[in-house]
Amino acid sequence: MRKHNSLWLLFVLMLTLILAACSGGESTSSNSGGEEGSSSESGGESDVKQEITITAKSEIASMDPSLITDTVSFQWAGETLEGLFRLDKEGNLSPGIAKDSSVSEDGLTWTFNLREDAEWENGDPVTAHDFVYSWQRAVTPETASEYGPYFLGGVVKNATAISSGEMDPEKLGAVAVDDHTLEVTLEKPVPYFKGMTVFITFMPQNQDFVEKHGQDFGTEAKFTLSNGPFKMTEWNHGEGWTLKKNDSYWDADAVKLQTLNGKVIKEISTGVNLYESGQIDQTELNAEFVDQYSTTEDFNVAKQPYMYFFKFNQANEVLANVDARKAISLAIDRQALTDVILNDGSVPAEGYVPSNFVNKPGTDKGFREVQGSLVEANEQKAAEHWQKALDALGKEEVTLEILGDDTGTSQNVMAYYKDQLETKLEGLTINLVQVPFKERVRRGQESEFEILAATWGPDYIDPNTYLNMYLTDGQNNNMNFSSEEYDALIAKANGEYAQDPQKRFETFLEAERLLLEEYAAVAPIYQDAKAQLFRPTIKNAFPTATGPEFEFKWAYVEE
Repeated sequence: MRKHNSLWLLFVLMLTLILAACSGGESTSSNSGGEEGSSSESGGESDVKQEITITAKSEIASMDPSLITDTVSFQWAGETLEGLFRLDKEGNLSPGIAKDSSVSEDGLTWTFNLREDAEWENGDPVTAHDFVYSWQRAVTPETASEYGPYFLGGVVKNATAISSGEMDPEKLGAVAVDDHTLEVTLEKPVPYFKGMTVFITFMPQNQDFVEKHGQDFGTEAKFTLSNGPFKMTEWNHGEGWTLKKNDSYWDADAVKLQTLNGKVIKEISTGVNLYESGQIDQTELNAEFVDQYSTTEDFNVAKQPYMYFFKFNQANEVLANVDARKAISLAIDRQALTDVILNDGSVPAEGYVPSNFVNKPGTDKGFREVQGSLVEANEQKAAEHWQKALDALGKEEVTLEILGDDTGTSQNVMAYYKDQLETKLEGLTINLVQVPFKERVRRGQESEFEILAATWGPDYIDPNTYLNMYLTDGQNNNMNFSSEEYDALIAKANGEYAQDPQKRFETFLEAERLLLEEYAAVAPIYQDAKAQLFRPTIKNAFPTATGPEFEFKWAYVEE
């Protein structure tokens, strides 16, 4: 899942290059992420076994691209499916099923020309109809897709009306002109639309296969169908799974790995022991092990634009009080959390949009650098806001729940949250509820929480991927927050200013300030990094900013 040390230095550069790719640039090489070299590197003439095993923090929730919402499923479905484009090693949009694309002058009509040699693993051709079917299915209410309405709604023509049951799916602005020409009509110009197409919801689906298996689709290895570099051949729920090279893939010659295994490991110590014994090739580390391994060649740190934060469910009487929310945010010492509890390269959050993510148009200054910090830890201010909240509520004591994951690292972080809040906010009792990752995701979607220890990674390279989450009744709101003023700012950024990059950027800055300083609707805690052990003999596996955390299409095991 990770790459060797020298490649991590490319990560920040990748983010900038991906942004450029989303605005129109694309690679012309079908193997632009690959490397050429000796026979040992090619994986074809060497005796080295082209097989690796990496860890996953939880079970795969689903392999159905219309239903996937979590990072584990993104990772593995992303290796078995391919959309119009694929992110290469430099972060460019390299050709996937689409050979090329063009957009009309008004920015509303996109035309994608598809390759004629793409096949599903069962031999069926991959056609424009597969994209149309998949996108229609994603916005059909009966599918109950979270990301379908969220991603296509307000972007692809008629998607919102279809997802609300007001229009037939056939009216979606995605048409197969012929088997190898896909025409997409947007509701309005979307500067980042091309980059969105690498996201899992936009993957094609084989209609005959999906309808044959119905609700079983994406729940077992035999109910998955690949058009990407690998295909799933085994899935032992709760334990792990196996992907094999897909010889039907149009670019199979570029794929060197023969087997890619995933193993569910919740305890860091278990992962370390398995790595040391040679049973796995990658595992994450926590503070307990970082100092022990930081000087070894197997150690590296992947800095990622993923935000960890509190979601406050304002259906709760206490959390509906803005002073209570501000107090909770102010009470958390983020520096001590990242330096001592995590010790993995993660950094304290300064806002909701992460650093090293997207720049102000026409400059090399990042969003965070321009905005500055909107988050602080201040025990005195926390106590003052907390007392105001208690007075307004007429209470002296309050009990709140924090919902989080049950992994080893999460348990340490959750215990830290409890100690910080109970120590600094008088009269507050925190109950911790820790559940498997899949269940935490479900409860978050269903608003079954008071405070949610949530995570979010970008779905495309644009501030909108973070800030449009909190629109009134938005698909990823799920915390009963609503602000007409905030809604209006996001609408303006994506409407009136859609083709004015400077004004659009300034509007997003204003929206983030409102979200955090005025409403304290969420409390950013830290920006993620992953300290890990990764077998140095594995080359050309690299991180991506959206979709799967790491790409293995071009990876190989070196002798």
